[in-house]
Amino acid sequence: MLHLRVISPADRTTDVLGLLDGAGGVTNIVVLPGAGHRPKGDVVLFDAAREATNEVIERLKELRLPEDGSIAVERVDLSLSEAADTAEAEAPGAPEDAVVWEEFARQVAGDCRITWAFLAFLTIATLLAAIGVLLPSIILIVGAMVLGPEFGAVAAISFGLLRRDRRLITSAVRALASGFAVAIAVTCVCALLFAAVGWIGPQSLNGHDEVEFIVKPDKWSLVVALLAGGAGVLSVTAGKSSALVGVFISVTTVPAAGYAAVAVALGRWSDVGGSVTQLAVNIVGMVIAGTVTLLVQHYFWSRYGLRIARAPRSPRSAGAWRP
Repeated sequence: MLHLRVISPADRTTDVLGLLDGAGGVTNIVVLPGAGHRPKGDVVLFDAAREATNEVIERLKELRLPEDGSIAVERVDLSLSEAADTAEAEAPGAPEDAVVWEEFARQVAGDCRITWAFLAFLTIATLLAAIGVLLPSIILIVGAMVLGPEFGAVAAISFGLLRRDRRLITSAVRALASGFAVAIAVTCVCALLFAAVGWIGPQSLNGHDEVEFIVKPDKWSLVVALLAGGAGVLSVTAGKSSALVGVFISVTTVPAAGYAAVAVALGRWSDVGGSVTQLAVNIVGMVIAGTVTLLVQHYFWSRYGLRIARAPRSPRSAGAWRP
């Protein structure tokens, strides 16, 4: 279940309650007249099955509550209520399969912002991957994969393609390009310093058969990227963080960036080309699969999801609803 808190202008509370009373999958409705102060209005609290939340939010948005009031959504970790159980049963499908599109939109929009934390995590992950390539150490490479924050921006591109949102796509592409540019540049400078003090040399990448897959993209690289992209989007929409960790470990975006940085520092230009190709194949494959996955989810819920009728509109007077 999800808990929603709505602040409604007093002249629209009747419409809100009419909508909720006629909606399947909604329960535990509480009204606090005049409790809202900023913005002013009546506070309406209720619980909704996750599968019903999209339709409820869309109907509330039609009442212009985001502009003149407020809509907030929280997760309910535990609900002991027969009414809640009934509401869950009224909604089609399973909660784990439902996508709350507004929640997903806010999440991916936040994940594709260029922040110091995003740049720091991606740079540290790339440095760890570079050290893992030099040693070589599969453990370090896997750790770098898990640490990398780039999948959020990849998911944002997929969602932007679904919504045809050029601004979101541009922000996500900029975040990926800037993030990897900074991470590769910093890692390359560190590799040059290591070379200057004699820690590494042109032969440091020789004989590392266990990590050569990073610079040798093939058909399986694309297959893995497609599978990981689909699984990654499913894990984000379903809130399965453990599955998302598996996605991080599956794709070699960060290791490819680390390998490219070391190869540039050591003048191994053929390896630079291979690792950059691997990076591109992984990102493109994940975007394609992520977009297709979102399209399937959107089609399913738009066709088979819960339908909530529009509430009849009441006269807009300041005293339209009072307890």
